[in-house]
Amino acid sequence: MNHPSSAASIADLHQSYERSALDEDACDRDPLRQFGLWLTQALDAGVADANAMTLATVGSDLRPSTRVVLIKGYDEHGIVFFTNYDSRKGQELAGNPYAALQFHWVPLERVVRIEGRVEQVSGAQSDEYFHSRPLDSRIGAWASPQSQVIADRALLEQRVAHYGAQFGSAPPRPPHWGGYRLQPDRWEFWQGRRSRLHDRLRYLPGAQGWTLQRLAP
Repeated sequence: MNHPSSAASIADLHQSYERSALDEDACDRDPLRQFGLWLTQALDAGVADANAMTLATVGSDLRPSTRVVLIKGYDEHGIVFFTNYDSRKGQELAGNPYAALQFHWVPLERVVRIEGRVEQVSGAQSDEYFHSRPLDSRIGAWASPQSQVIADRALLEQRVAHYGAQFGSAPPRPPHWGGYRLQPDRWEFWQGRRSRLHDRLRYLPGAQGWTLQRLAP
């Protein structure tokens, strides 16, 4: 791959999107089923990190922040992911429980954007997922004071050794770690098209289910 050597060459980069189209008649009227179809196609196509999504939150200072998290489940109740409740995203969600998610499946030239209110999942659900994780990840959930300033990496390694010795092969779920569920009230499906005339279809709640709208690219 040729990497651009200057800002000018970056500005000259162009990509023609010609893989597919997104028509209203071909879309499921339920955005959750449409999402499930696209996610399955991304997984079947071997898209790298197809389960990765960007999570956007807003803090009390009104500054937005983003990070990548992994989807761990979805159903009619929402999109589920897990993290440290004391992290920056956890603190921001505690103060403002609205967030946005974005999936970008580059090889398929597709983007899905989801917005809605976020709530914590039940303790039982968090326990179930936590205990399904590899042991190193469970110890890491105790060892990492996520988003806090630390002196160096050696501190993390010391904490891993400490909690590994304390809990052995059966660490409990930390009280500061668990799941969130985003309950969608807005979906957008984006399919790249030629000449930047992309297809954008948005779902909004209506009086009788979801209303489907086409947006200008």
